[in-house]
Amino acid sequence: MDVPFKEKDGRQKTAATEAPGQQAQYTLGEQIGFYLRQANQRHVAIFASLMAEKLTTTQWAALVRLKDLQPCSQGNLGRETAMDMATIKGVVDRLVKRGLVHTAPDATDARRLVLTLTPEGEATVARNLSVALQISQETLSTLTLAERMMLMELLQKIC
Repeated sequence: MDVPFKEKDGRQKTAATEAPGQQAQYTLGEQIGFYLRQANQRHVAIFASLMAEKLTTTQWAALVRLKDLQPCSQGNLGRETAMDMATIKGVVDRLVKRGLVHTAPDATDARRLVLTLTPEGEATVARNLSVALQISQETLSTLTLAERMMLMELLQKIC
């Protein structure tokens, strides 16, 4: 699929419409990754300013998803939160160190860790659910309701 880009005169073109031998122009400010990174940076800044527990976005995602899945293997939690194995291991290690997650060997496979929230982990999730919703609202605050719904649908489609 060709990605549209704008000519200097404002006309839209794609690489497929270029004349043979001509190279498509790459302008950073017209690339989806550029805007996705900026949107993520904005969201992370809002998250850090409002989340009282000093949790990272990945730690929060792991806690909230674990609440729904527990007991759950570390590998499954990684898949369910779209984190690779190295990332989820680091996230879980930090949550265990903070006393928010408990690990135990799986009864059927000692190589596998089974995760559950500790009572403090449960309380942390409960205390911060309304803050997390506020963070999402603030991140999307410049969009209309219809635009928010469209953005979520489009992001889900490309993920």
